[in-house]
Amino acid sequence: MITVLIDGQSGAGKTTLAGELAARTGFQLVHLDDFYPGWTGLEAASKIVACHVLDADNPGFFTWDWHNNCQSDWVSLEPGRSLIIEGCGSITAATKRKASLLGEVVTVRITGPEALRKQRALNRDPDYAPFWKVWAQQEQRHFSLGVEVDHEIVLGSDEASGRPEEIYDSLGTAQSS
Repeated sequence: MITVLIDGQSGAGKTTLAGELAARTGFQLVHLDDFYPGWTGLEAASKIVACHVLDADNPGFFTWDWHNNCQSDWVSLEPGRSLIIEGCGSITAATKRKASLLGEVVTVRITGPEALRKQRALNRDPDYAPFWKVWAQQEQRHFSLGVEVDHEIVLGSDEASGRPEEIYDSLGTAQSS
C-alpha cells in the first residue's frame, strides 16, 4: 500500500495535483475539505487523518456539514488500498508515522506567493474571502512545525522539486490496490 500525503497553503494547487495523481494511479482520493470541522478546524482535521482516515481496519471519516456546522455522514475507505490524502494539515509527524505503518509514504508540500494563492482561492470560491486570514493563521502554525517532506513544489517557480511526473515516477511500479 502507498499513501501519498499532499499538503500546502490555500490556493497552491493541492487538489489539482491530487486529482492528476489519482487519475494516473487509481488510488483512493481523500480531500480534507470534506471533513474540516469548520473554519478553525485545521488541527482537528490533522487528527482525523491520523486516527480515522489512516485506520488499518476501518478507514474513513465523517463529512462536515458546512451549512449546519456539524458532523455528517460517514465515508468508508477501502482498507489496504493505496490512497492520496490532500489538504492543509495532511502532513504531520503523526500522519507520517501512521501512514508508514500501512506501507510506503510519499509526501508533497505545495507553497507559493500569497497574492497568487489568494487570487486562485478566491476565484475558485469567492465566499472564502472573510475566512482567508483565520485560515492563513492556522496554516502558519501548521507549517511552523517543520515536518520534512519528500517533494516541495513552489507555485509559479520553475525550480520546484516535485513536478507531477516526478512524483508519479517516485511511486514506482506499485499497483492501485
